[in-house]
Formats: sequence, structure tokens, C-alpha cells
Amino acid sequence: MELQASPVPILLCIAALMAASCPPSQAEGQSKSSFEDSFDIMWSEDHFKTSEDGQIWYLSLDKETGCGFQTKQRYRFGWFSMKLKLVGGDSAGVVTAYYMCSENGAGPERDELDIEFLGNRSGEPYLIQTNVYKNGTGGREMRHMLWFDPTEEFHSYSILWNNEQILFVVDRVPIRVYKNNGKANNFFPNEKPMYLFSSIWNADDWATRGGMEKTDWKKAPFVSSYKDFSVDGCQWEDPYPACVSTTTQNWWDQYEAWHLSDSQKMDFAWVERNLVIYDYCKDTERYPQMLEECSLSPWD
Repeated sequence: MELQASPVPILLCIAALMAASCPPSQAEGQSKSSFEDSFDIMWSEDHFKTSEDGQIWYLSLDKETGCGFQTKQRYRFGWFSMKLKLVGGDSAGVVTAYYMCSENGAGPERDELDIEFLGNRSGEPYLIQTNVYKNGTGGREMRHMLWFDPTEEFHSYSILWNNEQILFVVDRVPIRVYKNNGKANNFFPNEKPMYLFSSIWNADDWATRGGMEKTDWKKAPFVSSYKDFSVDGCQWEDPYPACVSTTTQNWWDQYEAWHLSDSQKMDFAWVERNLVIYDYCKDTERYPQMLEECSLSPWD
């Protein structure tokens, strides 16, 4: 099935983007630093390059291997943002992952907040997949189309994480709201500090049309580009940093950050109507009984 968004909603979305306002402290006070200050290479350093000024970072994938990096620091709650430009052309089978995780590896008890960009055949839309894990249990996938070509220029991809909600945000537009119910539960990750990671890797067994489209290695290397990492969050310090507690000292943990603003609600409603491809909460074959978090309203 060919997936397309009509021009009229796209124009409406652009207007909404222009009207949307970002919380003042979200636009101010974020720390920006060089790659060396913020990250370590996880593997395949020879597949990592930077621009001459060090401000743009490139990860490449070929038939031999991909590449990945992670923050030096762990965080528990905050605002995390990066600008990415994705692999252009025929990128079927290629996944660029941008995520937060409590462990360096895919441990059985990990907490994780996932953003994965699923490659495509030329001319077809990129899909963005998000997922949430708590104590090693995921299965909370959503997939969206984007309202722009993410291979043409840089766009911002951000995560807002506090004890009340998790927002997945693209260019200030919330595409997914994941709420907490305020009770002990097995779905909302709020106890473990996390690193932020990004990587590029081959997933042609599932990533494009369920694995029907394989990676064309003649098109390699596949390159994802990054810049302007910014974080305004609670940096973890053993045994327990004071900023983890709910306070009024950090904008990302104040009342306004626990709920969507009016302008965010407008944008989110547009996304819900036009761009959602898959929502696990509506997959009754997979989950005949509704999962607990699916009953929580994103509008509250």
C-alpha cells in the first residue's frame, strides 16, 4: 500500500509549526558541546567522522559493520534533543536508531526509550518507530509517517522525560504522549538513569515492509548525520541526585511539562488524524486485553 499525506494537511501542519511555541526555558539554558565532550564511540570508530569544525558528525554503515555512540553521562529525567539528517536515496533495510537506555547492552532488565528511523526504497516515505521498555519488557511500538523528507535537511528529534509523561517530539511537534498513572506499574520507566545512544545498523530482516525489502549493499556506505545535541536534564550522581525529586527548579519537571500545552494539543491532534501508521494499543490481535497504559488519556 502506498502511504501518502495529502498536501492540504501538510500545509496546515506547517502553519501549526509556525504558530507553536516552545517553553522559554526549553529554548534557553540547554547545554551544547562538542562530540568529544558529550559522547564516546561504542564500536567501529573507523565508521565515524566529523566535519572539519567538529560540529557535524557522521555515522556510516557498510556490509562489514555499522557504528554507534553514547553519552558519557547518565540522566534521569529531562529534555534531550538532537538534529539528524537521515540516509538519502535507497535506504531499505537500514535503521538509524536514536534512543535512551539504562544499560550499555540490550540487558534483560533494561529501561529504554526508542526512536528508530526505518529506511525505505527511493520515493517511499520514511517511517519513524517509537517504543518504550521497562525492566526489559517492550512491545509498545508506534509507527508514524513524517510530514517532510528527513533526508534533505536536518530536523530536531527530542525526548521529554519526567515522572508524569514521556513526549516524543519532532521539530517541537509531539508525535507521541506516553503517560504515567502515578501508581506502581510495569509500563512507565521512571527509576533507572539512562544514557543516550545513536547508531546505524542493518535490519533488513524486519525494518522495511517486514523484511521483504533487503539492503542493497551496492548503495553503501549509508550515512546518517548529526549536529546540535542539547540536554537540559538531571545528570546522575550516585547514590541519588537531588534533581531527580520533583521540584520547581527545572522546567522539565514543573506542572507545565506534565501536560500538553494548547498549541501542542493542536499539533498532536493533527498527527493523530494524519500520520499514525501503527498503534499497539489498537492491535487487538496482539493484545486482546487492553494494556493498562492504553487507558490513560494523552490530553490530561
